[in-house]
Amino acid sequence: MKVILLEDVKKLGKKGDLINASDGYARNFLFPKKLAVEATNAAMHDLKLKQQSEKRRQEELFKQSKELAEEIKGCAITIHVKAGDGGRIFGSVSTKEITKAAKEQLGLDIDKKKMLLKEPIKALGTHVIPIKLNAKVKTELTVKVQEA
Repeated sequence: MKVILLEDVKKLGKKGDLINASDGYARNFLFPKKLAVEATNAAMHDLKLKQQSEKRRQEELFKQSKELAEEIKGCAITIHVKAGDGGRIFGSVSTKEITKAAKEQLGLDIDKKKMLLKEPIKALGTHVIPIKLNAKVKTELTVKVQEA
């Protein structure tokens, strides 16, 4: 029996896959748990429409990410912090502070989870922060940490 998976099923397939399952397995396990539906013409048409809309949505997100990457590229933000002897700062500068400074200084909304900062910044100076906006779109933001 041909079925379309509605959820990922281990050792069987991913969501949206068209697979061939035995009749008993489909009727007794997949259908009652709402993991799959029978592959009728209507279901196949719905699957095709969902895949097309998902593809369009992904293309739009990619386009937006690319535009944001162009805006971020070459920009620099300055963060003022209290510092002690030897250029060591009190506390650290995390992605939260960088996001807030980017919003205030550049007017850009950058998600703090997309910043690939291995550990918070604990020294004065210029730091380059890699940002992964999308699976295919990466950019860098320059952060200048100065003494207040």
